[in-house]
Amino acid sequence: MLFGSVLAITLAKAFAELVAQALDSRERITRHSWRNAWKHSAPTLSVANLPAALFLAAWLGWIWPEAALILSQGLCVTLLAVLGARAGGPSTAASFRRCWARWSPAGSEACCRSSNMSSTDRTARGRGTLKILPIRRFVGTISVPCLLLGLMFFAASLTPSLIPRGPAVQGILGGLVTAIGYLIGRIVGLLWTAADMPRLTGRPASVMTAMVTILLIGVFLWVVVNSRVWQNDIRQKMGIEAAGSLHLVTILLLGLVTFAACLALGRMVAALFRLFRALLLRVMPARRANVLGVVGVVAFLFVVTRDGIVDQVVTGLDESYEAARELFQHAPPRPSAPRMTGSDASLIDWAAIGKPGRDFITSGPAAEDIAAFTGRPALDPIRVYVGRANGETPRERAELALAELIRQGAFERAVLIVASPTGTGWMDPGSHDPVEYIHGGDTATVAAQYSYLQSPLALILETSTGLEQATALQDVVHGYWKTLSADERPRLYVHGLSLGAWSSMHATNLFRLLDDPIDGAFWAGPPFPSAFWNYVQNQRNPGTPWVLPTIGDGSLVRYASHTADASEAASDWGTMRIVFLQYSSDPIVFYDPRSLWQAPPWMRDPAADDMSDHLLFIPVVTQFQLALDMALAFGAPAGHGHAYVAQDYIRPWIQVTAPGDWTPEDTGRLEAHCDNGFQQGCSNTKP
Repeated sequence: MLFGSVLAITLAKAFAELVAQALDSRERITRHSWRNAWKHSAPTLSVANLPAALFLAAWLGWIWPEAALILSQGLCVTLLAVLGARAGGPSTAASFRRCWARWSPAGSEACCRSSNMSSTDRTARGRGTLKILPIRRFVGTISVPCLLLGLMFFAASLTPSLIPRGPAVQGILGGLVTAIGYLIGRIVGLLWTAADMPRLTGRPASVMTAMVTILLIGVFLWVVVNSRVWQNDIRQKMGIEAAGSLHLVTILLLGLVTFAACLALGRMVAALFRLFRALLLRVMPARRANVLGVVGVVAFLFVVTRDGIVDQVVTGLDESYEAARELFQHAPPRPSAPRMTGSDASLIDWAAIGKPGRDFITSGPAAEDIAAFTGRPALDPIRVYVGRANGETPRERAELALAELIRQGAFERAVLIVASPTGTGWMDPGSHDPVEYIHGGDTATVAAQYSYLQSPLALILETSTGLEQATALQDVVHGYWKTLSADERPRLYVHGLSLGAWSSMHATNLFRLLDDPIDGAFWAGPPFPSAFWNYVQNQRNPGTPWVLPTIGDGSLVRYASHTADASEAASDWGTMRIVFLQYSSDPIVFYDPRSLWQAPPWMRDPAADDMSDHLLFIPVVTQFQLALDMALAFGAPAGHGHAYVAQDYIRPWIQVTAPGDWTPEDTGRLEAHCDNGFQQGCSNTKP
């Protein structure tokens, strides 16, 4: 296989030389020109061809059974050949060692000039020379040691993380981290040279370079071969179709394209630095020009990037508000029942509520649905929602919500829930439908919108608005609730999902509530920056896992997941009950900014049942993997990542709200009744 790969590389290289000749001279390709090209590429066992041949042999040996990949294999052979067809290409072991021992672009150019043929001879012959200058310059100035470091970063990116990655996403991630590894190598090389540190030369340097190269290429090939096994391990645990061999081809090609784009971008920045330095050299010494040139480029890029991002954000906000206005103009008919929010009798303008609020109000179970399920009389649940356009300030919207709650008789119900929506204003029916079934419809839920943006954007751009709105709503509702008789008022709970959980936690100041505390809280998918969540996590009992910890005796705080329902604890519940629902594979919860240089706490524990057994912390790379996982978290299979489903809300709601007339059999039937997937509620008669 290895000999065949070397032969294939040599044939492809000869073909590339021939194509380059045709492009350059526009002559017909004859038998004589093919013979000359073959002679020029003839050393079939040349050391220069061995790295590519090793890679090709391992790759072909691994995926040869897949007949559909024959075309892709030929493409990769040609690609390797074109990249290897440098001017006169090094054909001896000595020239190979000299070329691969270079760090600088100048060394790479020297490599091109170190073949057995002189430049005069090559010019005279006019054959076998790749004269597509942009490609030659682009490839010829790549530092091979830095590229090897980048390949190690690429290999590291193939290790699994929390969310399975498709081939396109993995290819882009691999290209990005390869560019970062290459940049790190460049910076280290520059610092080493600037510090005038000693360098190996001669035969020791050649031997060392060859040994390191072979070792790193071997590691790279081993990781590439095993990457599919690692990805399929986590895919199997999440119930996803296994990755095929075509995935690897896509990953490699997209990684190459992404790295090339990053390299081109980096060289544009370097050209900008040279321009700045050339201008400064006219008026100051070289050292000052170098320093100020770097400062100037950094400042220039900062201003351009900042202004570009702000412009895009402003445009996005404008489009969001425009979309909101369009929604207002095409609002469906308002509810006819006077008891409902947005009806003619309501204090809240139906059109200004917005689509997320209207969906929340008009969906959910009716009394008939609940009675048919439980076999007992039921009430129509109360749902109050105030859109962002219903009030100018958070306080104004909160007071409007309170007035609507009073109008509908919400404080006469058994359970009152103050909920915080996600960034877009969406309320998860998978959470709110079940709790209404559990309590026979004797519930009231209130929420106020604070943003139109998706939660990740709102997390960055509108953090304060969510915190302010949640605080205002809780203050107003709790302030009125505590004026009522303790024997007659409803039990009060707070709830939120994702960014709504963060906002709700921020608003739930337990010290402020000491005089008349709420009855409990249920937060799902709390984002990693949540201060209260981080505080509680760090109080975990020694030896308990980070993803599902035990806090004290469990009388105040418990955790739930897709494998735990918060029912087990050393002690019974106390007066207040707090439950966190968090999937062990949720990167929105378990992202750690410190993963740039240290392993997250959960990575030091044994892997959870939907985590890969091959998790490995790698500085820098793990940070990028987790950041990408956050973007993919919403698209994870239901019951994993950030895709919380109704079945996993039911048991925590039971633990928090403690329904009186409810049995384990009822729980099982409700889980089946609400088994409709991610972002879906229970099987109600309403649409």
